[in-house]
Parts: sequence; structure tokens; C-alpha cells
Amino acid sequence: MTKPLNPSRQSQVADNGEINLSEIIGTLWRGKLIILGAGLFGALFAIYYAFFVAVPVYTASTTVALESRQEQIVDIESVMTGLSGDQATINTEVEVLKSRELIGTLVDDLNLVADPEFNTELQPKPRFSIRGTLSWIIRTIRGGTVAAEEPDPVQVRDDVVTEVLGHLSMSNVRQSFVFTITATTEDRRKSALIANRLAELYIQDQIAVKFEKTERATEWLSGRVSELRIQLEEAETALKSFSSNTDLISPEGLFALNRQIKELRERRDELAKQVGEAEASVSTLKDNADAAFDQRAAVSNDPRLVALLSDVASGDADAQEQFDDRYQQILTRAQQEQLRAQQQLRIIETSITDLAGRIDRQSGELVRLQQFQREAEASRLIYEHFLGRLKETSVQQGIQQADSRLLSQAVVPQSPSAPRKARILVMCVFLGLVGGAGVVLAREAAQNTYRISDDLEKATSLPVIGQIPKIPARQRKNVLKYLSDKPSSAAAEAVRNLRTSVLLANLDNPPKVIMSTSSIPGEGKTTQSLAMAQNLAGLGKSVLLIEGDIRKRVFSEYFDIKTEKGLLAVLSGEVSLQDAVVWNDQLQAYVLIGERSKVNAADIFSSETFGRFLAEARAAFDYIIIDTPPVLAVPDARVIGGSVDAIMYAVKWDSTTRRQVSEGLRSFANVNVKVSGLVLTQIDKRGMKRYGYGDSYGSYSNYYHE
Repeated sequence: MTKPLNPSRQSQVADNGEINLSEIIGTLWRGKLIILGAGLFGALFAIYYAFFVAVPVYTASTTVALESRQEQIVDIESVMTGLSGDQATINTEVEVLKSRELIGTLVDDLNLVADPEFNTELQPKPRFSIRGTLSWIIRTIRGGTVAAEEPDPVQVRDDVVTEVLGHLSMSNVRQSFVFTITATTEDRRKSALIANRLAELYIQDQIAVKFEKTERATEWLSGRVSELRIQLEEAETALKSFSSNTDLISPEGLFALNRQIKELRERRDELAKQVGEAEASVSTLKDNADAAFDQRAAVSNDPRLVALLSDVASGDADAQEQFDDRYQQILTRAQQEQLRAQQQLRIIETSITDLAGRIDRQSGELVRLQQFQREAEASRLIYEHFLGRLKETSVQQGIQQADSRLLSQAVVPQSPSAPRKARILVMCVFLGLVGGAGVVLAREAAQNTYRISDDLEKATSLPVIGQIPKIPARQRKNVLKYLSDKPSSAAAEAVRNLRTSVLLANLDNPPKVIMSTSSIPGEGKTTQSLAMAQNLAGLGKSVLLIEGDIRKRVFSEYFDIKTEKGLLAVLSGEVSLQDAVVWNDQLQAYVLIGERSKVNAADIFSSETFGRFLAEARAAFDYIIIDTPPVLAVPDARVIGGSVDAIMYAVKWDSTTRRQVSEGLRSFANVNVKVSGLVLTQIDKRGMKRYGYGDSYGSYSNYYHE
């Protein structure tokens, strides 16, 4: 047997995973009544809301133009106008228009706190509200001691400001310096009044801000000028005091002193050299004082001593004495020159030290003098600059200009801006249609049962050999009566179609033993067996209907049979087949009822006795119909199925799940039993129409008439 397809696959999805648009359109077309009903509901809701619920509101708009000027930092224009034309400034001004401070001024100016549209405290109290209920519960718990709280005026005003903000909108006209202020209220004049007044307050606020800035600038500049004047006076006084107490003549005199000290330092260097030479000469003369006459004469480099050498060499005592006296005179004179040079050097060094101290002192005084002069000059410049700014600011007081101007005032609207009835109607109808389509598609996507034979065949790969509608019989015993009394009814025609499909399934070996089963109880398999037996008997054939469900034994609900001998009695040999069968006039066929047994039913049907019984029945009757238990409940049907010629598998319309059908068919395939075909049973006409299949259900719709 071919393995059934996956029953969870939806018909809207093709085998390659792509969405089947034609199937979706077909699904929507079948659910057109639901979609149209949803659209009609949306239209009715729109009419009710737009004409009876929605409160008409009126919208008025005023426009304000921003006067763009480039900011001047060092000019009085920074006080007069401070707005540039960049996007950040425009966005800032939009936020200023939305500020709670400005809206609060509007609320106070127009006394909107006393307007019930904005003050919810003034609106009629609803009969039921969550807040009121909670307050009542609290008062009840506390014994009624909680008194109603008086509304806080500040909180009420804040709530009104918030409510007014909800009725206002501000926007910037793209690529321009124009702002649009829009007010929406329930009164046409109030809308125009609020929009115009907010624009006026916005412009007044700009002027007030600039006036306040000018006042603060004037006040600050006045204090600053006074401080700078005092600082200037102090700097000039310090300069004069220092100039009168210093001995500094001029920078030129300091330059002359520097030249003088340079000359003294050069003279000191010469004297230091002379002192060194004198000290060297004295030291040489002293060292050679006891030396020979010729050596002393050479050291002293004196001509007279050189002249006395000849006399001294001859041994003249007077000459020697003269030589010694002369050498001593030379030494004394050298010592005197040394002392004089040293004394001059000390004098020059003292002069240099004094002059250097004087220069250092006058240099420091010159630096301090220049510092005092610079401070006085800087104080004078700052004082003059701020004094000029103070005069400019004082002159500009009272002539401030706003950065915006009113471009056009709001006019009183003549018609409400909302509700837009046509738009609401179109939107609600559209949403209703979309919602209805969503319900249809969701219902189709969630479907886990079978409503049409095509889906059943696609899911199981088995043919649907019959489609039997629900038989309008309140009791089971009236089913055969209905089929007999109304042979042209849709149910009777459906049974004939089923009979034809079963008999023509195998022309070479027409089936004689036909089994009827299903997945679970309540799918109409017994009714299918009875209808099939009655229809075959109508062909003039001898038909035997066997109650194969010996566990539940439901034939007693269809037939009034008194005998107690049935299938088990025949199998046990207690009675013969001819004695056990009962003729039923309404069925026009023989009936063999089931009996209760302590032996397992599956074992009974698996026995050779049951096989011989079927062989005997084949010889005695033209057709044998066996009504078996559901295949998912007990294994009886699978056992009996191996001995029959054809199997009719009942599937209840829009009830049996895809999984149940798949499991039932798989149980037959596991024991190599082939199901001849499927029968879609208990089809509901109204349900078919409700799902959109009523007028397009193949052969079934052609015979669905009483």
C-alpha cells in the first residue's frame, strides 16, 4: 500500500514550499460571506462611531516666521537678536513652543482651568470608574473615614497644561523659517483663539526674554564699570606713588651706568694684571736677596748694579756696600709699587660693587615702573570698553525686537476636522474585510480535519469512493426508513454512487465480501454498512449484513431482533448459518448479529473457523457486508481485512483529524491490507455553505435536494 502523505501539509503550500496563490484566492472566495460580513460589521461600526459616538472637533492653525539674523558676539546685536537660521535653532524654537512654561502662560491667560474640555475635574463623573471604585473600597475598608480629597490647584493646573499640550501641535514648514501652530478643540472659535494667543504669547515671550537680558546686562555692566573705575584709580595712584619715591632718572641714565661699570671692570682687569706682575717681581727680588752679585744684578735688571759688578768683582768693599744698598732700594720700590697697585684694585672693586648694586636697584625699579604703567593702561582700556558697552546697552533699553513675527492669524474653521466620516467608513470597511480575510485564512490554516474529497485524496493518496451527507434521522432505527422513503434524496444518491464505485473497483473480480470500518467511533461506518446492504439488496441480490463489532454490538439500535443466536453461535457450530441469520423487511437483506464472548475477538477472527464461515457465506449470498470496529480502537478490523475483497474506510466530515486518518491507514498498511477507498461521511450541508463549499462540491451538490 502506498504510504500516506504528511497530513499536516496545508493545501495552500505547494510541494516545493512556495505559497499557492490560487489556493489562497480559492480559500478567500469560499469564505466570501465571512469576509463580507466582517466588512459590513466594520461599516456599521464606522457609522455608529462617526455619527453617534465621536465628538466633532475643529482645527485652526496660525503661522509664525522666524527672523533669522547672524549672531554678533561683540556687538549690541547679541543682546537684541540671538537666533541664527540653522536647523538646531529651528528645532529649539519648536521645543520652546511646546514648553510647559509657555503653555502654562496660555492656560492662565485664557483661564483654561475653568474649561471642562481641559479640566477633567469639571467633567461629569461617570457612573462607573476604576478610580472611583478603588476610592469606595478604601473608604469601606477604613470604615468610611476617608473623605473625598479636594483637588490640588497646582496639580489641576499641571493636568490642564498636559491636556492642552495634547490639543496642540507645532511643526516647521520644510526648507523654511516658518512655524505652524495648530490647535484642535471641540469649539471652532476656541481653536482659533488658542492658536492665535499662543503665537502672540510666544512673540511676547521673546521680547520679554530680551528685555530681561538687557536689564541684566545693564545691571552687570554698571557694577563692572564701577569696579573697573576703582581699579583704574588704584593703578594710577600706585604709579604716581612709585614714580615719586624712586631715584630712577630714566632708562638712558641706567644705560650710562651700565657703560660706566663696564669701563671699571676693564680697568680692574688691568690693575689685577699689574698687581700680579708686581707680586712676581717682589717675590723674585726676595728670593735672590742672598744670591751672588751678578745674579742679583741680572734679576733686578738695573743698569747701576750692572755697572758696580766690575768694582765688586775686584773686591772693593765700598762697591759691595753700594751694590747691597742699591738692591735693597730696588726691592723697597717694588714693594711700594705692589702696595699701590693693590690699593687701586681694591678701590676699583669697591666702586664696581657699589655701581652694580645701584644698577640692580634701578633695574628692579624700572621693571616695577613699567609694570605699574602697563597695569594702569590695561585698566584704562578695559574701563573704556565696558563703559562704552554700558552706554550702548542703556541706549537700547526699551527698543528690543522679537526674533519672530506673526505671519498669518488662524481663522475660525467652518467645518469640523474630525471625525472624517468618509475616511473612517473606508478604513473600517477595509479593516473589516482584512480582518474577515484573516479569520478565513486562520481558520483554514488551523484546519486539522477534512472537508472536501480533494484534500483527503491528496493527504492519503487513496481515492475517495463516496461522499455521504448527514442523514436527517433523529434515531438510528429511522436511517433505513429515510433511505427507503426518499430514494431520490442526496443521501440515497450518495449511497448509489458509493455502491457503483465499490462494485466497479475491480471488474475482473467484483468484490463479494465488503468491510466497513473507520479510525474512531462515531464516524458513520455502521450507517454506511446498512445503507450499502440496503442498496445492494435493491438490485435483487441476496445480501448478508454481519455485525463484526462484537464488543459494542450496536445493531440493536437499528433492528428489533429477538434471537439471541448470532455470529459466535455459527462459528461454534451451535447453529447453522441459515438458522442464525434473520430477514429484515426494511433492509430487504439478512442480518447476522454479534454476540458477547469471553474469548478475545481478534483471536476469533484470526481462526480457521472464521475463514470457513466466510467461505460458506460466499456460497450462500451474493454480497456480504461486515461492519467492523474502528481500526484505532481494537485490532479486529485489521484481522478481518485480510479475508475480505474490499474495504470502505469512513472519514467523518470536518471531525476526524488528519493524524487519526493517517494512523488508521498506516495500521492497515503494516499488515499488508489494502484499503479500497475512503468515504467522506456525515457531510453537513449548512457547514459546507458556511465554509464556502456549498455550491461547488462536485457531484454531491448536484444531488443535494429533497
